[in-house]
Amino acid sequence: MLAAQLPAAGVVVTGAGSGIGAALARRFAAEGARVVINDIDAAAATAVAAQTGGFAVPGDAASEHGVAELVSRARAELGEIDLYCANAGVAYGGGEDASELDWERSWQVNVMAHVRAARLLVGPWLDRGSGHLIATVSAAGLLTMLGAAPYSVTKHGALAFAEWMSATYRHRGITVQALCPQGVRTPMLEATGDVGKLILGASAIEPDQVANTVVEALSDDRFLILPHPEVAQMYGGRAAETDRWLRGINKIQRRTDTIT
Repeated sequence: MLAAQLPAAGVVVTGAGSGIGAALARRFAAEGARVVINDIDAAAATAVAAQTGGFAVPGDAASEHGVAELVSRARAELGEIDLYCANAGVAYGGGEDASELDWERSWQVNVMAHVRAARLLVGPWLDRGSGHLIATVSAAGLLTMLGAAPYSVTKHGALAFAEWMSATYRHRGITVQALCPQGVRTPMLEATGDVGKLILGASAIEPDQVANTVVEALSDDRFLILPHPEVAQMYGGRAAETDRWLRGINKIQRRTDTIT
């Protein structure tokens, strides 16, 4: 369990220039971890690194070259990566009519960034018998997000990859956890407009609350990290009574139709 090791841990957080990623970086640093801050926004990454005493590695955490550069520079700084938080994500709206570019960007950032990081992390982690991956999936990966098919579909993909990683490597010392918050007061939530506020606004929490839940979850290595505990009940209902769940979600959809 990583929680007891945080004061000496080498941690990478992608998408750490703002929102959940920045909150994670701050909390890990407060616990004594050595943190590498990644964000595609170089100025934001540098600012968070200055706040946390961390090391900024700006760049694209999704492309093959960008992931390779990040992992290489992080290892040079940390010696080894104990915890990799694949937190960077994009949220494009629309349905089946969303553009090819939006679907492709969603796939690359929300899914392939995790796959490409794992390719570089798993070998060394297996060699030493330990390693820890946290994938920021979102409750959309367990449930759905109305009005945002590219986001929902690729977050389901992110969850599926995290599940596969856990099932494949947990007996060999690799811990994988999926962070699945609902609404969090970040620029991403603001960008969803009135529909997002209708669906998520009432239960939205602060990024620091998410980071606190993550640190608590490190103590028992639970697979699902749920800053909104009610998501567990919804996830169970989705599996046990799928048609009833879909009718309920469709009822919300009909409400959103009146404001779009």
